[in-house]
Amino acid sequence: MKHFLLRIEPVIWLLFGQGLLIGTMLLTGWILVVGLAAPLGLVDAAALSFDRAHALASNIVGRLVLAALIVLPLWKGAHHMRHLSIDFRGADRDVVVAPVLYAVATIGSLLGILAVVRL
Repeated sequence: MKHFLLRIEPVIWLLFGQGLLIGTMLLTGWILVVGLAAPLGLVDAAALSFDRAHALASNIVGRLVLAALIVLPLWKGAHHMRHLSIDFRGADRDVVVAPVLYAVATIGSLLGILAVVRL
């Protein structure tokens, strides 16, 4: 298992890096708009209506963005949790912890992609 983890490490780092980018840029903007600007009245409520959100999610570009917003932060979180486990003297357990975390991220990614496709 250790050999397999070392072989897929570049792919995991790619997903981690993109999850960090998406989580920092897009999710922060979304939280600011939906969590602060809309309740304070800075954004028109019609801009966040269901019809507009569904129209965005029905577009291929909107679906790609939604899939990225769901999938990539899962991989970022799994990689952070793996290295947190290693930092707390879990290097000997990494052979068990890493596959479990990446399996959870994979299943979550597949479910997220399935949900976006079914919109």
